[in-house]
Amino acid sequence: MFGKSRVEAFSDGVLAIIITIMVLELKAPHKADISELTELFPKFFSYVLSFIYVAIYWNNHHHMFSTAERINGKILWANTHLLFWLSLIPFTTSWMGETNFSNISTMLYGFILLMCSIAYHIVQNSIIRQQGKNSKLKKAVGKDKKGLISPFLYTLGIIFGIFAPAVSMIIYTGAAILWIIPDTRIEKMNFFE
Repeated sequence: MFGKSRVEAFSDGVLAIIITIMVLELKAPHKADISELTELFPKFFSYVLSFIYVAIYWNNHHHMFSTAERINGKILWANTHLLFWLSLIPFTTSWMGETNFSNISTMLYGFILLMCSIAYHIVQNSIIRQQGKNSKLKKAVGKDKKGLISPFLYTLGIIFGIFAPAVSMIIYTGAAILWIIPDTRIEKMNFFE
């Protein structure tokens, strides 16, 4: 087992790059015309939603790792797995914006969100297992209702993407709003350094 500072720094760097890649996909209109901005709405909305998701993962990742004093190789690999799925968010964000929320791009976006959620739970469970029966993180997350609801919502969004991508986007936005509401479970446990 070893310290957690390198994995936290690496994760912060990857998430910063993900946000940078997404914002570079936004291109300014060539004309000073409001209709040009209207055409950018799908790209801008995709960016805003994805930025919120990346911010949610950064925030929760920080909180989760604040409970860990040391980490092991399993946690490192689980974290790398999470970063892999998060790194695909810019691609699906761009594709949704370019295709005006097409069925397939909206479904793929939901699939990536689902995989990010699963990967996050793998990291969380790896930390809980490493901490043992008196796991600080397990005490803090409790039954993890949000964590159980989210994969269900992403799956529902994927299904609706087949025939109603607009409904999928509403579901994905709702799931993001669920996580934007501050979650103070870990903060209440006073784990912060």
